[in-house]
Amino acid sequence: MHLAVSFNIASAAGQAAELDFSRIAAFVRKAEAAGLDMVVISDSAAGGQQASSPFEATTLLAALATVTERIGLVAGASTLAHQPYNLARRFASLDIISHGRVGWNATMVQDPREAANFSRPEGISEDDFRRRAEEFIGIVQGLWKGWDTDALLFDKVGGRFHDPEKMHLLDHKGEFFSVRGPLNIARSPQDTPVLVMSGLLDRDFAARVADVILIEEQSLESAKAAYDDLRRRTLAAGRNPDAVKVLMSVAAAPELAVDSLEAQFGSKGCDGFNLALPADVPALEDFVDRVLPELRRRGLLRPDYTGSTLRAYLGLGGGNRP
Repeated sequence: MHLAVSFNIASAAGQAAELDFSRIAAFVRKAEAAGLDMVVISDSAAGGQQASSPFEATTLLAALATVTERIGLVAGASTLAHQPYNLARRFASLDIISHGRVGWNATMVQDPREAANFSRPEGISEDDFRRRAEEFIGIVQGLWKGWDTDALLFDKVGGRFHDPEKMHLLDHKGEFFSVRGPLNIARSPQDTPVLVMSGLLDRDFAARVADVILIEEQSLESAKAAYDDLRRRTLAAGRNPDAVKVLMSVAAAPELAVDSLEAQFGSKGCDGFNLALPADVPALEDFVDRVLPELRRRGLLRPDYTGSTLRAYLGLGGGNRP
């Protein structure tokens, strides 16, 4: 069973003094000691009541990478709030800092309040948002694949920085973006950062490009149907269905029943769970003190990490390079 834990730092408005970096780092280290695959940090650039959020997610990931050694670190970043090249470069850099433990959570649900902060006061239609987001994600993945493993030579004697045949220009010209590439950062230690997708608008697109898909909590029957459907679509896209992990997002409230998690997993309706926590100290402490010990007692937590990268923990293999 794969297990992730997520919390939305944008929901910590008014609690910044309590939810400081030391508390977050202590929680993530405990999750790492328990063997969780990854921690997913959501974020928002919406402003307004969200303005008192204590951290920006990718900055927080960089700091967490220096105080952890094994656990995967995933950050949400909006396709409205960034340009593809800058975002691809940021996550590639984070992956090097973390030695291959980073992922990007690309949500397909837009926050209309974000658009007003990025030169779109009138907002953006749902159809334009979907097409723009899909183009954005394709560019990011293309940029991550711009360098072969041994492309950078640093040959001072021969005067060759790289092997031109092992550098791949993206040269993308699309409906919303024009990006030449390549990144000025070497290939990721895990081939490419892990692409996590949530808030699906198009299951076929997710099946073609995602490494991890987060689906919402649902009944045993509907979860099994959604899981089987995603595996069929992944196979139809020419990929091994096991190359995409489907995690069900479950609210880790105080009344969370570990029995129900065990039953859901046993029904083969998902590959594991994303346990969603509110970003407040009591919720994090309750999860560490109550839920983790019960998961461990039932043998639902890994005894230790396998491999050294997030892809290895999830059994994903390489980054789906051509």
